[in-house]
Amino acid sequence: MSPNYDPSCCYDPSCRRCPRLAAFLDSVKIKHPQYFCRPVPAFGDPKARLLIVGLAPGMHGANRTGRPFTGDHAGILLYATLHKFGLASLPESTAADDGLALLGARITNSVKCLPPANKPSPAEIKICNDYLSCELAQSPDARVILALGAIAHAAVLRACGLASGAHRFAHAAEHALSGGRMLLDSYHCSRYNTQTRRLTPSMFEAVVERAVTLARGHGGPE
Repeated sequence: MSPNYDPSCCYDPSCRRCPRLAAFLDSVKIKHPQYFCRPVPAFGDPKARLLIVGLAPGMHGANRTGRPFTGDHAGILLYATLHKFGLASLPESTAADDGLALLGARITNSVKCLPPANKPSPAEIKICNDYLSCELAQSPDARVILALGAIAHAAVLRACGLASGAHRFAHAAEHALSGGRMLLDSYHCSRYNTQTRRLTPSMFEAVVERAVTLARGHGGPE
């Protein structure tokens, strides 16, 4: 069992509901027998007021380590920023057993299995949305959901029972959800976005700081 396995969360470590993803994980496991190569569970505080939703595990990151955004480039900015705002005990996440803990935050993905070329199909996103829906239902303390990228944004809307056009994705956009929750958008902290400067550290820090403010009950809608 993964050290990050959380039985209170809707998560099936043996899920093979998506044939293409299951077959791809099998092939990666043959090449890299030491890799996690299973659906990656959420990580962090189960009573967090901030839930961060990414796209899917990276080949040599979460798919290798078994922890979201851990061990690859995409996690560098994320964990450094979370640490800066007191949401992570360490500024870098390198392995599932590195001692890092999240404080008032939790991280999950729209799709829990590694997809070929980092591109899950619409059907795979839809199938895996059952887990995200359950995760949201079992996280009543989560007041703010931070979506990293347009796919995560759409996945959150679906998980909340909303149409994909209910709210438009835009970096730093804020959307009121039912039950007093807020959805915040950010460009994904991928290597492509950070290296092209589409997403800068200051841009990302501003969104996370706003998420923290809202999660703590300040600056929300009237």
